[in-house]
Amino acid sequence: MNLTPEQMAAAQKANLETLSGLTNQALQSIEKLVELNMHIAKQSLSDSMSNARKAMEVKDIQQLLTHQAETVKPMAEKMMAYSRHLYELAHETQASFTKSAEKEFQASQQKINSLVEGWTKNAPAGSEAAVQAMKQAIASANHVFETSQKAVKHAVEIAQNNLSNATDNAIKAASSMSKPKK
Repeated sequence: MNLTPEQMAAAQKANLETLSGLTNQALQSIEKLVELNMHIAKQSLSDSMSNARKAMEVKDIQQLLTHQAETVKPMAEKMMAYSRHLYELAHETQASFTKSAEKEFQASQQKINSLVEGWTKNAPAGSEAAVQAMKQAIASANHVFETSQKAVKHAVEIAQNNLSNATDNAIKAASSMSKPKK
């Protein structure tokens, strides 16, 4: 099979557009991560200053213990919220990359099918077995891709459920710790 210069240029242009799209997606994710971290840094500084002011107003050990207990739950909740935001960002990025990969895979699949059809029409007599073997190999590759996509989606769902459960458990634990003992 010989590719014409126009076909090669079109393939290179398509690859460049794909690379540009993936790079933009990655940069958008990085930008969101930086924004999240800046927000958390500002909020943490503000919370630390507020807690320090409250701690300086403490007059006895009971007030100190109460103050410490009151700061544990919000801190744990914020850590869980941050983890949840990170997970959502990673999931969003992964979904975006997966969508791009699926789109590219489908386009490649169509090109390969067109090539195989072209070869089939121009194939010499007696090459039906080779053509059939090639079609079977393509079908097997498609099946492997679809199966792996389903497995990845299932793993993401499990991870999301585990994160939700861990978040709920951590918040419950923090809530029980923040209640001052008498």
